[in-house]
Amino acid sequence: MSDDPRDFGFYMPAEWAPHKCCWMAWPSRQGMFGDNEATARAYAEVANTIARFEPVKMLVPPPKLEGARALLGPGVEIIEMMIDDSWTRDSGPNFLVNDAGELAGSTFVFNAWGKKYHPYDQDALMGKRILDLAGVRRFASELVAEGGGVTVDGEGTVITTETCFLNPNRNPGWTKKEVGDELCRMLGAEKVIWIPGDPTDPETDGHADGVVAFIEPGRVLVEINSDRTDPHWHIGEINRDALIGQTDARGRKLELEFIEEGHYHPGVWNGGCSSYVNSYLANGAVIVGGYGYDRDPQAVEVYERLYPDREIVQVQVNDIAVGGGGVHCITQQQPRTGMTGRPWEPGPADGSAYTRRPPGGI
Repeated sequence: MSDDPRDFGFYMPAEWAPHKCCWMAWPSRQGMFGDNEATARAYAEVANTIARFEPVKMLVPPPKLEGARALLGPGVEIIEMMIDDSWTRDSGPNFLVNDAGELAGSTFVFNAWGKKYHPYDQDALMGKRILDLAGVRRFASELVAEGGGVTVDGEGTVITTETCFLNPNRNPGWTKKEVGDELCRMLGAEKVIWIPGDPTDPETDGHADGVVAFIEPGRVLVEINSDRTDPHWHIGEINRDALIGQTDARGRKLELEFIEEGHYHPGVWNGGCSSYVNSYLANGAVIVGGYGYDRDPQAVEVYERLYPDREIVQVQVNDIAVGGGGVHCITQQQPRTGMTGRPWEPGPADGSAYTRRPPGGI
């Protein structure tokens, strides 16, 4: 077992803390995306959109370099690296900070969501390789887990799902308490709130980032489906019910906000991700996935209400979502460091400066 990040004051900051950059990986999985030009263009649109607000670092395997260069704008740095797949949230590291302004990272064991895809040996090394490129210390765990399986408030609380990390395809022999303790150790947290997740999800086994997300300390966005005839209706119900009355690590009773999941109509359903919770908080913006669904505009309105000081940008991601994930799944934020104290207020996209704000703000 590696050192405990908490012994050095490290913790995973919330996603609304300012970022130095965003890490992504170019679509590469043969048999899923292959040389699909539409998927490549969708990844590029997400990357180029984020680059309006913060620098983006794109991992690209050698055979894909020419195609990536043709589609990515000047705000995206291309880094040559062998990869198997393109879900940086899951195979990348979880960046950590401490109040001394230092940066580190934790990595879990990656086994392609329960050995669903092969090969995955290169992606299993992605977290370490990114931390080596960032030049920061790594804390390694023996737990099989993915970044999309958690959401954190940066103040000691983790929310995760029972369908994922407790699944025998991840951690056979681990108890629920052992998994929770290890998540706290590796993310610098104090409390895990367990929710049911999504037992119908064939890709991630019900990642947290498909159903729930912290939007500020004490506030959680929950995805629901108001259509009782939809077979997915009960997923929102069980996760909402599990969060009602919960308190965070600071003893605050959680305030719940709600957003409808994508409601498809004939000829549009992508067969994969349809989650609007699965979005990316960039510096000064929220990048929201769009699916061509009836509820796309409604999702934008919800985020405009939740984040009135951020620009809300919707990017159509159907050609990504067919692989089982959305905007959050293909991105991984690297927090900005260099100033003690928390939380922070978003600063310029170039990472040059930022200012503190009082607790409680988004």
